[in-house]
Amino acid sequence: RGRMPAWVKDLRGVGLMNAIEVQPDVGIAAWDICMRLKENGLLAKQTHDHTIRFAPPLVITEEQVRECCKIILNTLDSFV
Repeated sequence: RGRMPAWVKDLRGVGLMNAIEVQPDVGIAAWDICMRLKENGLLAKQTHDHTIRFAPPLVITEEQVRECCKIILNTLDSFV
């Protein structure tokens, strides 16, 4: 979990298919996070009210994965 904000309830996934679940009682909706991720250059899909799903292309490079992780962390930090 490392740097994840306290309001992140769960991180889960298999391989590159991953999801972030947000605590339902903190007033931050997955939709809002997805919109900010988009503004920051990364597309993600809201699944239910409090889950964000990531499904990168199978041809993604390690450098691109690292850049995506930076975008995710910076975006989550912007909600604090």
